[in-house]
Amino acid sequence: MYAMTGKMTAQSGKRSDLVNILKRAAQLVGEMIGCRMYIVSEDVADENAAWVFEMWDDKTSHDESLKDERVRALIGEARPILSGAPEGAELRVAGGFGI
Repeated sequence: MYAMTGKMTAQSGKRSDLVNILKRAAQLVGEMIGCRMYIVSEDVADENAAWVFEMWDDKTSHDESLKDERVRALIGEARPILSGAPEGAELRVAGGFGI
């Protein structure tokens, strides 16, 4: 399995807008082949930051999701409210509960 985690920091006062966009993305990709999980979280220590954790069958499934015009539109909607580039990491799932 393939996973990604990412931190996105919104401009001051815009985190709720960012979180709403990310939750819409979660609904969309949750219907796509290969998506196992897409979790949106608000950072407790940073009032402008949101985190996403995604799990996919494989990297190819994830990459295919980024070609979807609806996903691309949501990315375009989020970019102007970010205060900088997202931070993140690609992960290889080794095991755990709930997989």
